[in-house]
Amino acid sequence: MAETLNIGRKIARIRELKGIKQEALAIDLNVSQQTVSNIEKSEKIEDEVLEKIAKALGVTPDAVKNFSEEAMVNYFNTFNDSSSGFNYHCTFNPIDKIVELYNEKVALLERLLQSEKEKNELLKGKQ
Repeated sequence: MAETLNIGRKIARIRELKGIKQEALAIDLNVSQQTVSNIEKSEKIEDEVLEKIAKALGVTPDAVKNFSEEAMVNYFNTFNDSSSGFNYHCTFNPIDKIVELYNEKVALLERLLQSEKEKNELLKGKQ
């Protein structure tokens, strides 16, 4: 049976999965980092506080309440499931694209150099 997390731990896990530090969440909530730490240790929090936290995390309060590690594992495992028929393969060689961009850059620099040479010749002619 899956382990039931308290609401504070659920908030902490969602925050961690989204790559948000306690300090950043504290700034969004206009509270101290220590307050966020205490919230994440709480078993229960008020609905108003939960709404503010959920909004700062970019999720719904229900998503926080219903969060489970097992559901997250299943969610992320679907990204590796190739049965959906979607294949995301490059239709071009990335190395060829890099070479093409490099050649365009060289051509541009050669035109710039030629322009500077012409400008210098004009300036020499005025002396």
